[in-house]
Amino acid sequence: MAKPNVKQQLVAAGLDLLHSKGFNATSVQDITEAAGVPKGSFYNHFASKETLGVEVLERYAEDAAGYCAVLDDHGLPPKERLRQYFDLLIGFNTATDYNRGCMMGNFSAELSAQIPAVRESLRRNFDGWAERLAAVIAEAQRDGSVAAPQPALELAHFIIDAWQGAVLHAKAAHNRAPLDRYADMVLNRILL
Repeated sequence: MAKPNVKQQLVAAGLDLLHSKGFNATSVQDITEAAGVPKGSFYNHFASKETLGVEVLERYAEDAAGYCAVLDDHGLPPKERLRQYFDLLIGFNTATDYNRGCMMGNFSAELSAQIPAVRESLRRNFDGWAERLAAVIAEAQRDGSVAAPQPALELAHFIIDAWQGAVLHAKAAHNRAPLDRYADMVLNRILL
């Protein structure tokens, strides 16, 4: 039987705890207990909790990219792909009862001023996300289903920025109304 990968256990436990409780409210002890490994094992794999935080953020971004698969489904018109993508994001937030939000948004609020490596990871991942959205928006602009004249990348960044605000509002309201309002505004007003 293969020996469990302790580093991956720590990353998985860290992802769950840092997303649900936040970075500052989670201790290394919390993470090692959740991973089922001795606390000393943590420092065999990570120089600090901040180092784990960057790795967890990268894992989160990789996992979230799975939601982007619908954006690449060229069997659907681009505007429909965007609609389905937003439905997936709203569904994730609904499934977590609006408690977790987006880890990238959470870490932006909590850590971007504290940990430069986290800030750099966030910048890189937000830019990558915007590029994926921009490709679909540009396709929709070319086929005429989106008439917005702004550059697709500018629209994509705005849409992500607005999403982060809607997710925070949904957490505070503890319901999906801000997310539905967001999707309606983006799909029926901004990307008209």
